[in-house]
Amino acid sequence: MRGVSAPPPASPFDPALAEAGRVPTLAVLVSLFGLTVLPFLAGLLQGQTEGILRELIYAAGTAFLLSMVWRGSVWAWRLTLSFGMLAGFLVFIVGMLAGSASWRGWIVSLAGVGYLLLCTALVGTPSIRAFLDSRWAQRSGRRA
Repeated sequence: MRGVSAPPPASPFDPALAEAGRVPTLAVLVSLFGLTVLPFLAGLLQGQTEGILRELIYAAGTAFLLSMVWRGSVWAWRLTLSFGMLAGFLVFIVGMLAGSASWRGWIVSLAGVGYLLLCTALVGTPSIRAFLDSRWAQRSGRRA
């Protein structure tokens, strides 16, 4: 219909739900970082210092990527989901293969499941998604 203006589309997120998603989003991002650096920290506790510079660079890159997700970067969110799902799948499979020889393989498989669950939470939890949507809207200049 020409000449008839349609009302603007409703906001893709609920502001109250977005505010409720602040803490869960932070918890998921911190948990992803912790799960990523846990093997490095465990190695340090055992006295393994080989490759420490590489691991510190890896941890700093992970922290940067997750901080960009927190600040509202869509590309960082997409990379985090892609890397997290891929890592979760690979870590789970490696853990299952190692689990046939040692009980520690099952712990590695649980870490893979952890990656998969945390990345799924970034996509599927309504309050987290609403919080990230509000961050994306703020970053792009739209009003929440």
